[in-house]
Amino acid sequence: MKNMFFLLSALLFSALPAQAEQLKNIGELEVHYSSFPSTFLTPEVASTYRIQRSRYSAVVNVTVLDKSQQGKPAVAAVLSGTARNLLGNEKRLSFREVREGKAIYYIAEISHANEESLKFNIDVSQNGTNGTINFKQTFFVD
Repeated sequence: MKNMFFLLSALLFSALPAQAEQLKNIGELEVHYSSFPSTFLTPEVASTYRIQRSRYSAVVNVTVLDKSQQGKPAVAAVLSGTARNLLGNEKRLSFREVREGKAIYYIAEISHANEESLKFNIDVSQNGTNGTINFKQTFFVD
C-alpha cells in the first residue's frame, strides 16, 4: 500500500494523452505535474490519502526533483496556486505533502463542473529557487 500512490502516479503519467511530458525545469529543479479526476483513484487509495472521490472533484499532483544531485531525489518545496475558469472565477489550491520513503508528493483537490476548463497557475519555491507552472485542463463528469 505504501508505494500505491507512487505506482498510481507513474501509471497516470504514462496514461495521459499523447502530449508533451508534463514537467518544467526551474533552475536545478525538475517539477512534474498532473491533474486527473478523483474517480481515477480506487476507493482504497482515496481513503488512504484522505481524498474525496467524486465525479465533480479532481486531484492536482506535483513532485519536485533536484537535478543537481545524483539520481534526482525528490525534495521538499513550498507550493501555492490557483485555478481559474473561463468566466474568471478563481479557486485557491491547498497543497498538502505526502511522503512515502524517499518519494515526496504534493496534492491538492479541486471541485469542477462538467466540461469546465481550468487554467492552473502554481508557484514552486525550494531553497531560494522560485518558478511558476502554468497549464490548462478540461474536466468532464462521467
